[in-house]
Amino acid sequence: MKSLKRFLVILFFLVGAFSFTPPGQTILASGSDLYLKLRVFNDMIKIINENYVETVDWSKTMEGAQSGLMEALDPHSVFIGSERLEQINENFRGNFEGIGIEFDIIDDYITVITPIVGSHSEDLLEPGDKIVSIDGESAYRIDREGVFERLRGPKGTRVELEVNRAGYDELIPVTIIRDKIPIYSVLAKFVMSDGTGYILLNRFSATTSDEFLSALDELQSQGMQRLIIDLRHNSGGYMDEVLKIVDAFLPAGEMMLSTKGRLKNANEEFISSNKGDYYRLPVIVMINRGSASASEILSGAIQDLDRGLVVGETSFGKGLVQRQYPLRDGSALRVTVARYYTPSGRLIQRPYTNGDTDEYYEELYDEHYGEMDSTSLKERPRFKTKTGRTVYGGGGIKPDYNLVQPGTITRDLARIRRSDARYFFKMAGEYAEEHPQLGDDWQTFLNDFRLDDGFMDRIYGDMLNMDETVSEDSLRQDDEVIRVYIKSELAGKFWGKNQEYQIRTAIDNQVQDARRYFDEATEIARNAGYF
Repeated sequence: MKSLKRFLVILFFLVGAFSFTPPGQTILASGSDLYLKLRVFNDMIKIINENYVETVDWSKTMEGAQSGLMEALDPHSVFIGSERLEQINENFRGNFEGIGIEFDIIDDYITVITPIVGSHSEDLLEPGDKIVSIDGESAYRIDREGVFERLRGPKGTRVELEVNRAGYDELIPVTIIRDKIPIYSVLAKFVMSDGTGYILLNRFSATTSDEFLSALDELQSQGMQRLIIDLRHNSGGYMDEVLKIVDAFLPAGEMMLSTKGRLKNANEEFISSNKGDYYRLPVIVMINRGSASASEILSGAIQDLDRGLVVGETSFGKGLVQRQYPLRDGSALRVTVARYYTPSGRLIQRPYTNGDTDEYYEELYDEHYGEMDSTSLKERPRFKTKTGRTVYGGGGIKPDYNLVQPGTITRDLARIRRSDARYFFKMAGEYAEEHPQLGDDWQTFLNDFRLDDGFMDRIYGDMLNMDETVSEDSLRQDDEVIRVYIKSELAGKFWGKNQEYQIRTAIDNQVQDARRYFDEATEIARNAGYF
């Protein structure tokens, strides 16, 4: 109670002092009486603290009040608690400290999906390994929070594991020294047989531009002639990182982005700097409804400057710029300080109602999200690209070409995947154990390998046992999809994620369809003066 009183005294002292300053007088003279509202809030706290039937957990209660305050602003201004803040910062720093594995909990054990490249685990653990004990204590039925707690830790510390590996009768002891583990933004990079380079970006973190430009150099050395940048489900990240990537595709003097806000330093224009090494490379950007923020900055710049084409689905529609302000208890406020505009002047922020975040996000699950006929397009603000093509504002980046969503699977196969999301991973592990020679030559595997019919019969029998409501005839309609899924898991086990995605794109109709538009992307860029 004393600490609560002290907090309130300090709060009102600060508010009182602030009210005598010119900014404070401006705020107090604005539409609502802030000082009165704070006094009412103080009354509420006193009433609850003195009369509520149970002892109040003020930490939890105040966090709820802080979150509610931000929800009344816009969907992207948020209060972030201290524990959540650390997780967010870790994702965007580009590294953490631990043993370095991607994992899942399968059959109640930590199962290695893949060791992270560059970590100590890379040479010590294999996909499919089950971690049975950690530092002498059982890891059976551990949850995800327990995994983080016991496997992450300061660089240089030791962790002792016991691992169950396919093909071994006894547990394998493994000692790993924790280290800084990179979190990669580039999930896949490869060159297809026709010279099309493909880069899959899943975030824009502190290391993304370095990773991306390094991947471009690598692909060019492998004969890349054109490039697909896959931003599907990329929810964004650091603005300065995406601008470095945009800059690489442009000559000097092009407007890449502008921002406008109430603060003087929130009004900026970002111009390309003549560092572009790739502005003669034909480019297609892939987006979908999960592509947001920084992803929309990249796709919007490519589209507006006629640097290439954008294909896929209409993007999320986040045209607001946030700054993060640390608070004294380790939490933070992320506050919208500006709106951003693509080079043609488009604001791509999707309309929202203050405080109604449920409706704002539920819209994304609409089967027909982003689809616009000629009537609805007439209602959207129109803008012109560098060469005079019409593009639309008012909610996300509308692609130059809408592509049908990646091929759907039958309802029965979907049921199997929901009941065991890692089923194909486990089946690939069994097949790899029976056929270790498959890992000898990547090109032979890529071009010639096909799962034998006997193994596929086992798969269908196994899936029928898993769920008696499914039909074998229905499952066999997805025979080719199942074969590719398992082949991609085999590629991941033998060679890594890059090869896994290379197999997976073979049945990704959006990727395959995107390749058909390179002639037009090249012509548009040529008309804009890039080639």
